[in-house]
Amino acid sequence: MAKQPRHFLSLLDLNKDELQGIIRRASELKRMQHRGDIHTPLKGKNLGMVFEKSSTRTRVSFEVGMSQLGGHALFLSPRDTQLGRGEPIEDSAQVLSRMLDIIMIRTFEHDKLELFAAHSQVPVINALTDLLHPCQLLADMQTYFEHRGNIEGKTVTWIGDGNNMCHSYINAARRFGFRLNIACPEGYDPNPDILAPAGESAGIVRDPLTAAVNADLVVTDVWASMGQEEEQLARSKTFAGYQVNDELMAQANDDALFFHCLPAHRGEEVTASVMDSQDSVVWDEAENRLHSQKALMEFLLLGRV
Repeated sequence: MAKQPRHFLSLLDLNKDELQGIIRRASELKRMQHRGDIHTPLKGKNLGMVFEKSSTRTRVSFEVGMSQLGGHALFLSPRDTQLGRGEPIEDSAQVLSRMLDIIMIRTFEHDKLELFAAHSQVPVINALTDLLHPCQLLADMQTYFEHRGNIEGKTVTWIGDGNNMCHSYINAARRFGFRLNIACPEGYDPNPDILAPAGESAGIVRDPLTAAVNADLVVTDVWASMGQEEEQLARSKTFAGYQVNDELMAQANDDALFFHCLPAHRGEEVTASVMDSQDSVVWDEAENRLHSQKALMEFLLLGRV
């Protein structure tokens, strides 16, 4: 019987040692790439990139990453795939995984991703669903480790919607051992099925200024994600008090960092003064999507950390 592939649908699919190994490897791959080293362990390997949700950073980082590792990436748009509409997801998974070596999927429904992975013969990567965004957390953790060292025992403050990014930060708190304060308006709490298992690692602190006290890292995201555009006006009113600004950052520790997964809306969820400050390392965070995903693909295909 063929060995079952390892998938990366959630941070919880990997243990702490594996995640930390991937992050260390990501920083090593980054140094190699900056030196101009040629490193092509995935020569002859093919990555299928299934996009039902578009993205600049996700497409570029995976496509360039696979190229730098010596492999090839194939972009499949919504017109090319239509998961579950043209043919059953189970059948699409069987067909694609017989032709490709690894598959990343960026889609809406998380259960669609899980169904695909259950019928795939090759590793499947969650490049974002409405529930989780684990690839972004690999880049975020790599960025924190590079700038401040180990995040274990630190305090992280999430400001805004209890969305897929918030959910993945909850899972990261469990895996990396930090405390997560979640400041969100009532009615926009994270999924209790994700929050409850985190126990003391994560909790809701309704007031954003209180949540930011003694924070080592402050993180936010747009108020209306893709697919929520019709809610933009209502959300802007609800989240008006949840902006990351100079007053909020002043509550955090003096050496606190600011993260945003981008694209950011200056003047909405974050002020330009914070976004462009020395505390902000959003460009390193964005670049690290490239290197952390390369390390992830090495791990899933070659077993390397």
